[in-house]
This record gives sequence, structure tokens and C-alpha cells, in this order.
Amino acid sequence: MAKKQFMLLASLLLVLSVFLAACTGKDNDAGETKTPDKEKPKEEEKAGEEEEEVVDPNAGLDFPLTVTNTGTPIDGGELNYALVSDTPFEGTLSPVFYSGSPDSTVMSFFNESLFAIDGDFLITNDGAATYEISEDYKTITITIRDGVKWHDGEPVKASDLLYSYQLLGHPDYTGTRYTFMISNVDGMPAYHNGETTEISGITVSDDDRTISITYTEATPSLLSGIWGSATPRHHVGDVMTGEVTIEELAASEKIRTSPIGFGAYKVKKIVPGESVLYERNDDYWRGKPALDSIVLKVVSSASILEALKKGDVDIASIPVDQYLNAKEVDNIELLAEVDLAYTYIGFKLGKWDADKKESVTDPNAKMGNKLVRQAMWWALDNETIGKELYHGLRFPGTTLIVPVFASFHDASIPTPSYDPEKAKALLDEAGYVDVDGDGFRENDKGEKFELNFASMSGGETAEPIAQFYIQNWADVGIKVQLLEGRLHEFNSFYDRVEADDPDIDIYQGAWGVGSDPNPSGLYGRTAAFNYTRFTSEKNDELLAAISGEKSLDTDYRAGKFKEWQELMVDEVPVAPTVFRYYLMAVNKRVTNYSIETGTDLRLWKWGVTE
Repeated sequence: MAKKQFMLLASLLLVLSVFLAACTGKDNDAGETKTPDKEKPKEEEKAGEEEEEVVDPNAGLDFPLTVTNTGTPIDGGELNYALVSDTPFEGTLSPVFYSGSPDSTVMSFFNESLFAIDGDFLITNDGAATYEISEDYKTITITIRDGVKWHDGEPVKASDLLYSYQLLGHPDYTGTRYTFMISNVDGMPAYHNGETTEISGITVSDDDRTISITYTEATPSLLSGIWGSATPRHHVGDVMTGEVTIEELAASEKIRTSPIGFGAYKVKKIVPGESVLYERNDDYWRGKPALDSIVLKVVSSASILEALKKGDVDIASIPVDQYLNAKEVDNIELLAEVDLAYTYIGFKLGKWDADKKESVTDPNAKMGNKLVRQAMWWALDNETIGKELYHGLRFPGTTLIVPVFASFHDASIPTPSYDPEKAKALLDEAGYVDVDGDGFRENDKGEKFELNFASMSGGETAEPIAQFYIQNWADVGIKVQLLEGRLHEFNSFYDRVEADDPDIDIYQGAWGVGSDPNPSGLYGRTAAFNYTRFTSEKNDELLAAISGEKSLDTDYRAGKFKEWQELMVDEVPVAPTVFRYYLMAVNKRVTNYSIETGTDLRLWKWGVTE
């Protein structure tokens, strides 16, 4: 890490802390991850310079995955869970319609998938439903267990899972989850295009306990990417009969204020955007949950440590800028693992065509020159960000497949790491040079080249990071300014990015990628989440190969993942900046809590010993 970069970060943090203390007395809002191999390639030693230390992102970070309290939990009790954010949760409490991770967290306490998963993120037969797959790998037959009931006492039916598919594929559905694993269902494209009212590839048994789903093409994503969330048709209303429209359903009270699921706890009271009181579901299919109730409440990032110290909160995610202070809180223990998420810089390259329901890349887009995009990635000093601001809990991003997917994340691919001279050379090659001598480059036509950068508010590090990146780009001659001179709140930020706001040239976002490594849902031509609007025939080809029948051969699939990662490193529609650790603080009175993937210490076993 260069001394200049450290001094810049230190100066930015100092200025911001003084400003916050004088003006508000508290931190900025916490940013969020939008919600759907651990080694950085060694940078070549530069001639005439001392070789810099290569940092192992795991060095000194030895966290447990499960609480160490093995005491016997009391019978009942209440647990307090903090949703750490200064942004209210939106309250779209349906897996079909929600968009952000805060709503996903709220849902997780009352709603669950029909499938359990193992440590490799593959579905098992240990959930509320069991399954069998045909020999040709094109049909999955799912049977719902006896005794699985919605919170109103009605049995969960196979037709409730069918209803989710009917909503996701409906011609009027404008959400973001019409992805490959939905469109690949046999007959789904015809249904989605309004050519028929039936989905030919889905059949439900007469007793409404078993559903068979047939896919057009066999895919390895079946066990990791299948849609497993049922929708209670009897509760929310039936779009298929005209009882309610898709738009009305997404905004209905049945979803926003009185949702039901079949999970261990059920919603008793919601204070919109602020808190949820859950009570025990005594009819839970696995058995009686340990706690009487759970209270989820929004707690600001500035207040979370004090709330943990006082015992007002039992479980909370910890903003990494508070990690050092959190280590000193003696009534909690910290759990952590590498997350299914990454932060990135996105380059706006086109628009979403609502009629065609696909991204359309603009060949004349302001950010259309890939040499410029490559240069902007080379200009970013992400190692300094990870070490100095995140205490090693963030480490430089390399490709768009997260390290957790060890079989498919390819750490051998050369990717940009901080090298401003390389960035300058690429800009020169692109014809972006300083014509008027003001220190900033004009584009290849000799016109002013100034970029609007959208970034989310998020704790005391959000502003320094944004300004640090702006300075990184200025150091190579690119003039960048914050959109409207400020950071933007989570919901409004993504509303504008999703709407392809013409004032946004580049943006800083974060993806939680889910349990399926298939990137089609984020970067496919028809993926609504493809916010950069990057498309190419090669991208289409590789994503189809990753999803296709040949990829049932793991080696073949790994090869296609490698090709796709190489393509995206070359094209740079987005530049991954950092991978991350997921850090949780847990009060020492909590037992049977774990963040390990595939653990059997699920929500219904959580307890407290006092």
C-alpha cells in the first residue's frame, strides 16, 4: 500500500469524523446489499520499487461459525434481533416481489423454502418437501410432507408452489425473478408471452400434495437454483381468476402488513419499516420452536454497539467499520464467514426494453469504450480499502464468481489490481487525453469527459470510500463527481439505477448472489437485475453453456465458468471491488445459533439460557 493512498484515506476519515461530530453527532446511514479461491493474484513487482507485501485475506481472522454457549435453553423467552440500517425496510414481504436484503431478512423469520440445503448449497430431502429427479435430469417431482401448514392453519399445497410459478411467469409480472430457472420450465415462454393460460411443464396431483416440473433443457442449476418458495393463494388472492392483479398483489396488505408463511415463527405485529413481532408457531412442521417470540427492529449503525452492550439486542450484523470496537464488547461473541456477496462498480451501457423484457446495449454509451472501463478498474486501490477501512474483513475482488464457490471461482485468471500507470496507458490507448491542460482527460473526440457517480450512504466509511475512488480516478485524469454531490439512500439509489436514470454514468452497488453460482440471473440479456445493460452474443453463448445439459459434467461447466469470468474481466461491464466476510455479533445468552451453511441449528432451535 502506497503511503500517499493511506494518507488520503486517513485525511478523508478525519475530515468526515469532524464533520459528523460537529453537524450530527452520528454516522451516515448504513448501506445494504441488494438481494441474487480466497487469494488475490500476486501483483507483479514493479521495476525499481520495493516488492509490496502480499496480504492473505484470511490472516488473523479466525472466527467460529457457531456460538460456544452449549447451555440448556430456558423454556420460551424472547430474542431481540437487530436489522442494522438507518433505512426503513421496504416491507414487500413476498419472495416473488421483494428486491432488497432488508425485506429478505424480515421474511426469513416467518417464511421458508420447501427445501433444505446442505453445505454445498444443494437441496436435500430434509425440508418441508422431498423430491425425486428423472434419469434425464429434466423433471423434478416434489412432494410436500404431511403436517406442513400455513400460519392460518391451511395445509401447504402443491398448487401453492404452482402459484409462485404462475406469478413469476405472468405477462404482467415486472419483478426481477423471471430468471433462467423459471424460463427454462417447459411451456413457460408461451405462458410468459400471453399465448396460453397454462404452463404445460407443470402438473399437480389430484391430492394437491405432489407437483412435477419439467424443464426444456437439463441443467446443473436444478439442485442449487430451483425455485422453492410457495405462495398462499388462498390468503393473498388469485391473480389467475382476476380476483386481484399482479400490481395490486405486490402492494397488498396481505403481503405488506399481514403476511403468512409456514416457518417456525409467525407475524403478530408489523410497524411498517421499523419492527416486527413474531410469535411461536406451535404447529410448525419440525416441532415446537424453542422461543416464545422474536422481536426484529431496525437499529442504526451508529447505535448498534451500544444496544449490544446494554443487552437490548441479542443478534446483529456488525458494520465492519465498527469491528475493532465490537471486539471489546464482553457480552457478545463474533461469528464470521466469507459471504455470498461482492461490491462492485457498475458502468451504465444501455437501457431496459420493457416491451421486449431484455437489456439493450447502446453502442454509443458514454461508458462504451472497454479500454476506459478497464482503466478505471486498474485505477482502484481496493487492497488499501480492505486493509485500512475494513480491517481485513474485505479483500480485493477479482472475478464475478465469489470465492465460496470454490469449484467455479477461478483465482488463476489475471485481473486488474491497483496500477495507475497501467490505467493511464489504457486511457492513452483509447485516445482519452488531456487536451486543455486542466489535469483531466477529454474523450476520444476531444470533448469534456465528466462522470456522475452514484453511491449509497452507509456508515462512516461510505463517504470516504466514494471520495477515495473519485481521487483514484482523478489520479489517472478522469473527472468523477458524486451524483448530485451526495450519497443516496438504499431504496432511492436502486430505484434510479434500475430505471436507467440518464444522470447516472457509473455506480457502486453490491450483490448477494444466492446459493446458485449461475450468473445468468444477474448478467443475462433477459435478467432485470442486469443493471449495466451489458449484452453480447458471446455472453449469451457462455451463460447458455453454463446453464445447459453439457454442464452436468462438472469439468465442462468449470471450463465455461472460466471462459465467462475471462470475458467479463475483459469487457468490464462491472468491476468487482471487494469480497467480504459476513460478521455477526451474538449475545452470550444465545444458544443453538450458527451461520454455517447447511447447519441443522436452524431458526426453530434458537434459544436463550437466561
